[in-house]
Amino acid sequence: MNLPNKLTLFRIILIPFFILIVAAPILSGSVTIAGTVISNTRWVATLIFIVASLTDFLDGQIARRRHLVTNFGKFADPMADKMLVMTAFIFLVSLNDAPAWVIVIIVCRELAVTGLRLIVVENDGKVVAAAWPGKIKTTTQMLAIIFLLLNNVLFAAINFPFAQLMLYICLFFTIYSGIDYFVQNRSVFADSF
Repeated sequence: MNLPNKLTLFRIILIPFFILIVAAPILSGSVTIAGTVISNTRWVATLIFIVASLTDFLDGQIARRRHLVTNFGKFADPMADKMLVMTAFIFLVSLNDAPAWVIVIIVCRELAVTGLRLIVVENDGKVVAAAWPGKIKTTTQMLAIIFLLLNNVLFAAINFPFAQLMLYICLFFTIYSGIDYFVQNRSVFADSF
């Protein structure tokens, strides 16, 4: 197994640790920064999420530079991203840090695009690569999650809701990139109309 695929697997392995830390907060204590209290559980969960997110950036870069793109990577990399992001968003809803309606739209888009990718592979035999809108979507989702997990700590002192702003920016790119995927691959539905 090559290095990019190992990084992807490592990202998948980190997801249960993220779940364990958030679902069963076994860490006690908290830190106050700029008047914002952040539990040690949130710090550790955020650190795990950041490490997992960095592996997403690294595996793709290494795979392209070293020409190590594999079918496993084409499948597992976007799946790992979706698993990581959806897990974090669902927990943020349960913690009352993200509105459920926003997360429902994000999850539905992810499922729809995954279904589209399966149809394209079946019909054309090609894997739909992530386009720039999809990459921006993933980046904004990960940033939103990090700032929501940290209770907007970096911007709390100036009372600027950066985490919530990032959430709505990622919602925009989630919708936009979903539409873009369907427009770019509309030919797979040509026999339906």
